[in-house]
Amino acid sequence: MKDKISENDGSLLLKLARENILGKFGKGNKMPGSLKTKVSSQVLKEKRGTFVTLHKKGDLRGCIGNIDPVKTILQGVMDNARHAAFNDSRFSPLSYEELKDTLIEVSILTRPEKLDYTDAKDLIAKLKPGIDGVIIKKQYTSATFLPQVWEQLKTPEIFLTHLCSKAGLPGDEWKSCELDVLVYQVQSFQDKL
Repeated sequence: MKDKISENDGSLLLKLARENILGKFGKGNKMPGSLKTKVSSQVLKEKRGTFVTLHKKGDLRGCIGNIDPVKTILQGVMDNARHAAFNDSRFSPLSYEELKDTLIEVSILTRPEKLDYTDAKDLIAKLKPGIDGVIIKKQYTSATFLPQVWEQLKTPEIFLTHLCSKAGLPGDEWKSCELDVLVYQVQSFQDKL
């Protein structure tokens, strides 16, 4: 991945995400802007896709992001942290008490690239488990899984079946060769409780 983010900047993004969530409760240093002023890396000011994922005791607790580079990394992380905590429709809003048991993961995406394939076997062969994030599109529906999802859905067949279901398509739709498939990679950072 070009323009890698340093570990220090990754730590700063994690602090910024947590402070933004705490700010919603009226807690924390109430000054996420002061963290922003510590940013010296130009890469964090680039427009890139970002996701923020929350895990509570090993279980998913929220995940929101944007694939397209519509915001700077800094703004995307701040916005997506709040949305993952309070606006993921799969979960009730995160409570202040839960936050102490919640790990935050920040993912910075490369620009998605179209994956050309000839048939289902070729699609399976071209995917890189554990490396590729995958977007599928068909007409007006789409879905994505970050590369981290390969940890639970280890084979391309299972991964694609679940991704099709997430998009509201039949699980075996990936075999039809009628999907647009795009892939991207991420650099991710996770805080430690």
